[in-house]
Amino acid sequence: MSPEQAAAPPRLQVLAYTDYKSPYAFVASAATKALALSYPLDLVWRPYTLRIAEYLGSVEDRSVHNWRRVRYAYMDARRLANRQGLTLKGPRRIYHGELASLGMLFAQREGFFPAYHDSTFERFWRHDLDIDDMTQMREHIGALGGDADAFERYATGEGVPEHRAIVEEAEARGVFGVPTLIFQGETFWGGDRIDLARQAIEQALLARAPRTSRGA
Repeated sequence: MSPEQAAAPPRLQVLAYTDYKSPYAFVASAATKALALSYPLDLVWRPYTLRIAEYLGSVEDRSVHNWRRVRYAYMDARRLANRQGLTLKGPRRIYHGELASLGMLFAQREGFFPAYHDSTFERFWRHDLDIDDMTQMREHIGALGGDADAFERYATGEGVPEHRAIVEEAEARGVFGVPTLIFQGETFWGGDRIDLARQAIEQALLARAPRTSRGA
């Protein structure tokens, strides 16, 4: 290793928290992935499985106001999806989503996360995949080249506490919703904050640049 390599600072890292049942996480996925293409950084995807009832209450207890918020959220997300050529159909019911989050962790461990990530979002939002159904998720994993039996063992065994620990760590960092980016301890919640995250990344890269490259 050269002296220059030894003195080089560690690569920048962005934590990206997502949930496959979130329409806003779906429409922000492409812009989030673009960060790793635009800058020399490590983009680390992590699941943050939303507990819907904590945000909008149970279906039975929702007020007219809460239902108005729900309808607007899906209408707004659909507009953003249409701009990207994505299909976003309103969900058929309330989904838990933990199994899809476990699938993310399994796909990362087994090396097929990019395909899993895109396909899970796309299939769920066009009503082609029930992310809470083990049989369908096994078939989904298998179609992407993963080991369905190994996935089920993971999702019913060691993956459960691993997922729980990641969610608890996220909340300790201040995460409360998705999509959320965390960069150098700063939180950026929502797809409309990705540009602010870009600015923070560019400022951090500028601060790392040699003085000569900044015109000093």
